[in-house]
Amino acid sequence: MADTYDIRIFSPDDVFFSRGPGGVFQGVVDGKPYDELLVYRAFSFRYTSEYISIRDVKGEELGIVRDIAGLFEESARELEKELLFRYFLPRVTRVDSVKSKSDLWLWELQTHLGATRMAMRNLQRTSAISRRRQDHSDGSKRQTLRDCRLARARRPQPQAAGRSALVRYGSR
Repeated sequence: MADTYDIRIFSPDDVFFSRGPGGVFQGVVDGKPYDELLVYRAFSFRYTSEYISIRDVKGEELGIVRDIAGLFEESARELEKELLFRYFLPRVTRVDSVKSKSDLWLWELQTHLGATRMAMRNLQRTSAISRRRQDHSDGSKRQTLRDCRLARARRPQPQAAGRSALVRYGSR
């Protein structure tokens, strides 16, 4: 019995991949046929065609393909096709517009598959508040809070008024 933490690196002779009925990714691993196999990138962003985990339908890892380029042609082609299905990611070719609505960025994009829309939470609006300490002509010291929308709020020093004292006024 192999140790749970052993990593098996396949040579090109150890694996053969193909498509079964209905386009199911299948193969022969160490002479044993599998009607369905699952593939995962061990390093999804850095090594897109290297260190590919081959697993059975139960999710148990059978081994790792070190580099797709080292496989036989048909196996490499089918493995690349399966990775495209699993890691489907449209490639952006043009940004048509970006709009801000509430706390969202609304994107209209062109991809290699056609037009699409995307919404992203505006994380900067809630976290990008700058604070400046100012000495005013009346001798008081206050902090001016400025958020991304350039709205301002005045807060007297905590000693002069309670911590909850906050007066909002328009931008200059």
